[in-house]
Amino acid sequence: MDINVSSVGDMSNPEFHRDRREHGGASQRLDDDKLAELTEDERVEAGVDDYNPDEVPQATDPLPPGVPAYGRGVRDEPEYQEEQAEIRREEDLGELHDPDADDPFPPTRYEDS
Repeated sequence: MDINVSSVGDMSNPEFHRDRREHGGASQRLDDDKLAELTEDERVEAGVDDYNPDEVPQATDPLPPGVPAYGRGVRDEPEYQEEQAEIRREEDLGELHDPDADDPFPPTRYEDS
C-alpha cells in the first residue's frame, strides 16, 4: 500500500486545523482563495496542469538602470488635449449631459454643425 506522504504531511499545515468551536462535519467557513490555491497546486502535482498560473513570473524584464519607467502617455498628446477641451466646452454650453428620465437622448443638432 503506497501512502502519499506529502498529503499526510499537509494535514498538519495550519490551513487544515479545525476550529474546535465548529461541529465535526464540514466547515461552514471555507477560505475560497486558499482552496483554489491548494487545488491548483494539486492539479500541477497530478500532471493535469503544466504550471500554477499564480507562480508564473512577469512576462517583461525589468528596465535597465537609467531608463525612465514610462514614456509619453496618450494624455500628453495634443490630440487628446484638444478633445478634452472640446468636451469641456460642450459641457459648459449644455450640449453634453448625462441622460436622465426627462431627456434620455443626445441633442439632434449642435451649434457648430
